[in-house]
Amino acid sequence: MAQSKTALVTGASKGIGAAIAKTLARDGFDIWLNYRSNDEQAQKVKAEIECLGRSCALLKFDVANYEETETILAPMLEKETPFAVINNAGFRKDALLIWMKQEEWKDVVSVTLDGYFNIVKTVLPLMLRARQGRIINVTSAAAHFGVAGQGNYSAAKAGLIGATRSLAVEVAKRNVLVNAVSPGYIDTEMLEGLPMAEIIKNIPLARAGKPQDVAELVSFLASDKAGYITGQTFQVNGGIGS
Repeated sequence: MAQSKTALVTGASKGIGAAIAKTLARDGFDIWLNYRSNDEQAQKVKAEIECLGRSCALLKFDVANYEETETILAPMLEKETPFAVINNAGFRKDALLIWMKQEEWKDVVSVTLDGYFNIVKTVLPLMLRARQGRIINVTSAAAHFGVAGQGNYSAAKAGLIGATRSLAVEVAKRNVLVNAVSPGYIDTEMLEGLPMAEIIKNIPLARAGKPQDVAELVSFLASDKAGYITGQTFQVNGGIGS
């Protein structure tokens, strides 16, 4: 029997991250589930993963904090190198730029971009040594289309696409593949406060997406079927911009 692979998924206690973690578990991965604060939700996802017959380690830390990231991951990495890393952690603090506070800018950018750096910087040396791996970054439609009030979120997610392309070139020769998945309007708490009745009129499929729509693509990119794909960004948005 082939040895099972492990996936580290950040921001995975709910929403898209939880769907990704459960789908990867369904497809044979053991899970390192990162979250920042919601113990109850994290335990719920862990139980669902274990019901699928896979193991799930809960890793509670703030990805934006390098010291926390390194401290929590170091003992895990001494035992095992994850095959896949999914950088999903992120959140919104919307405001028009003229009224945006500095901390609203910094907090959003830090979780997405510093979080990406902190996770990848910690895990990548071991992936390169193993000469295999997948890094999948969850970005957003806001990186591709202007959204009023989301200058911080758009900048962070667009930066993640650039980071994806650069890293893909750097590590390809070691068989570490790096891609991004860009969800559109997905039915999670991230849609709270948005005028969805109006937004849906501009979505060709005429509905919001489901977290599972994103999770299935992430699972494909983490599989052997995606062995010749790197440096790409895949939009999951119901046809917006087509």
